[in-house]
Amino acid sequence: MRLLTDIFGQTLRTLWAHKLRSFLTMFGIAWGVGSLLLLIGLGEGFRSGNKRQLDTIGEDIMFMFGGRIPAVEGSYAAMKTFQLTYQDYLAVKAEARHLRALTPVLNRGDIRAISEFNSTNGQIFGVNANYNDIRYMPQANGRWLNELDDQQQRRVIVLGDELRRNLFPGRPFLGETILLNGVPFEVVGTIEKMRGESSLTDMRAFVPFQTMRLLFPLKDENRVDGISFLNYRPVSREAHDDARMEVRRIVAMRRGGFDIHNDDNFWDWDTVKAQETIGKIFDAMNLFLGGVGLVTLGLGAIGIINIMLVSVSERTQEIGLRKALGATNRSIMTQFFLEGAFLTLVSGGLGLAGAAGFMALLGLLPSPEGFDPPKLVQSSATLAIGSLALAGIIAGLYPARKAALLQPVEALRKE
Repeated sequence: MRLLTDIFGQTLRTLWAHKLRSFLTMFGIAWGVGSLLLLIGLGEGFRSGNKRQLDTIGEDIMFMFGGRIPAVEGSYAAMKTFQLTYQDYLAVKAEARHLRALTPVLNRGDIRAISEFNSTNGQIFGVNANYNDIRYMPQANGRWLNELDDQQQRRVIVLGDELRRNLFPGRPFLGETILLNGVPFEVVGTIEKMRGESSLTDMRAFVPFQTMRLLFPLKDENRVDGISFLNYRPVSREAHDDARMEVRRIVAMRRGGFDIHNDDNFWDWDTVKAQETIGKIFDAMNLFLGGVGLVTLGLGAIGIINIMLVSVSERTQEIGLRKALGATNRSIMTQFFLEGAFLTLVSGGLGLAGAAGFMALLGLLPSPEGFDPPKLVQSSATLAIGSLALAGIIAGLYPARKAALLQPVEALRKE
């Protein structure tokens, strides 16, 4: 134990004797490690921010809005649009086997909402009671719509946060009445203030689908029994593509059948696929950063080898004298090995601490939309420090072995 302590003390004295050279080597390694961890942390913040933003819409949400079909069978020179109808919804509900939940949506933005205190325009959505099982609808006050509301075509309404504040500024609202184009509705609940992709929900109100269908159908004369779009969720995340093709097939068959694999024929949105695409982008970025990390570690190893080889050359006579006085090959090798390991581990630790501190400071600042504060990825930090330590060990072995194998007489002769 005493021998190891003496060797470690000698290592520190040697490094201190060559302060500038040791500092520059350590700074290069620390800078590389810190930069790598910071880039990975920023990328992870961007990944989690985008996922969180998509999750504010809902988990595994899919949309079908309508599409276009050839005006003449087999010809794509002329296309005619088609819109969804309530009968499409009933057909999908009856035939689809890969859906966990499904709702039609009627959406109008030209309905005037008037309360006792104010009036405003907003989007009025007619939805089924299971809409909050598909979309993210955190309840703030009161209740959500239920099946009886829809079956009995009740005139009840749930308000988004901004719409509620506009209609009832600082006033009680539950149980109060508002007029939608002159038709009275009772306020039964409100939605929490939303952020990200769902912030538009703040200016929306939700009524039972059958009530909306009766009182406020779509105004387009060509859309008899029309709906704005379908919202649905697949039975599992892995089945999202099967669910999308199944809905396309049912809708296409009701219009005589056409190519369901041609994306130009449909206006739909699969948030699962969107997340997978973003994931592939980040996987490619991680691969690039991994390459940068390997280069950084390689340069660190080269720096360690260089400084240790210089150290061996400068201390040849010292090594010869120590061996002549009885120092073993093992003690000589241990000293030079410890110098390399010390430089490597301390440099990596400083780089890790610097990256963590900088990311903590960035976390105190407001994050842009779609970004989370950067975070230190524990697995990446462990891998970086572990790989750096391994590189330092390997890089220190050759100079240490070279020093240990020097013959005392040859070493003492060397100028």
